[in-house]
Amino acid sequence: MRNLFILFLVLTLISCGEDKEQGYSISGTIQNVEDGTKIFISEFNDTNTQAVPIDTAIVSEGKFSLDLPKKDQPTISFLNVEGTRGNLIYIADNVPISFEIYPDSIYVSKISGGKDNAVLSSYLKEIRHTNERMTAANNAMRTAYNSQDTVSLKTLQETQQQLANEDKATKSQIVRDNPGSIVSIMIIQDMMNSQAFSASELNALFESLDESVKQSSLAQDLKANLDRMSKTAVGSKAPEFTAPTPTGEQLALKDALGKVTLVDFWASWCRPCRVENPNIVEVYKKYHDQGFNIIQVSLDRPDQKDRWLQAIQDDNLEQWNHVSNLMFWQDPIATEYGVRAIPAAFLLDENGTIVAKDLRGPALGEKVGELLK
Repeated sequence: MRNLFILFLVLTLISCGEDKEQGYSISGTIQNVEDGTKIFISEFNDTNTQAVPIDTAIVSEGKFSLDLPKKDQPTISFLNVEGTRGNLIYIADNVPISFEIYPDSIYVSKISGGKDNAVLSSYLKEIRHTNERMTAANNAMRTAYNSQDTVSLKTLQETQQQLANEDKATKSQIVRDNPGSIVSIMIIQDMMNSQAFSASELNALFESLDESVKQSSLAQDLKANLDRMSKTAVGSKAPEFTAPTPTGEQLALKDALGKVTLVDFWASWCRPCRVENPNIVEVYKKYHDQGFNIIQVSLDRPDQKDRWLQAIQDDNLEQWNHVSNLMFWQDPIATEYGVRAIPAAFLLDENGTIVAKDLRGPALGEKVGELLK
């Protein structure tokens, strides 16, 4: 869900002996494309998992327009220009929508029409502003690190944290200011994907939305994800699971628990996971004799068991438990744990209660040592 841009909407369907029914239409201008260029319109399917084509407009003399059917509820829609990469996202809600499109810089295109699109435009503008500031801070940190300027590095780290806090506050405020907009659902979803917010924070924002918004299919999907996230919040009992080991036997989480247990989601194709593996090996060597266990859950693709096994061998991971359904992102364990990006890690106590999440580098060893004491 990134980038937006809409057009003009007003669709009147006239049937014999029937009243007029208003739909919506889009229109706009586009620079530097030939006549006959196609403008593709698509929208999310009923399960909000895939964008499906619904119609096509044709550019003539730098302009285009298209009448589209009435929407029963606001719908996330997408506009794509033939021959360009990237989509403009907009909200279709039975109001005229207009675009000013720049194919060479698609994401700076302009859109107007409808209150939802105004909220979306404001949100995307805020994201771009934050990203620019974060990029500048990261570049400055890289320079300070290379020059071993520890004073500047500490200041820049504080600046980064401040920017992150401001970003969290801004997103939360946009949601609170727009409880009746479907865009608020999109923002909460983005917030959840960022893993910078707790389940309680996100649930509170969701509950602040208007009932009409919470009843939408998009909101129901989000609520299901939030419920799964709540199951794996710190302090919750880790969801139980059973899955095949490399030898084909079934291993249950309860049978792999130690005094402290790391449930680590990874894959042979995941570069950040492979980079973190040596650190996990060191923590295991240091603390296994004191009761530290590991069970790694691989999200490797179907029919690629050989790559999974080779990665275990190459990274010296044979010392602990491994399971995988070889189902890629459709893995039921990952779904149950709300894993949407890897590496993802959950640290459990001896009772299977989640005590920490996504600790990497030195932080993992420090926490394990603290818990074992």
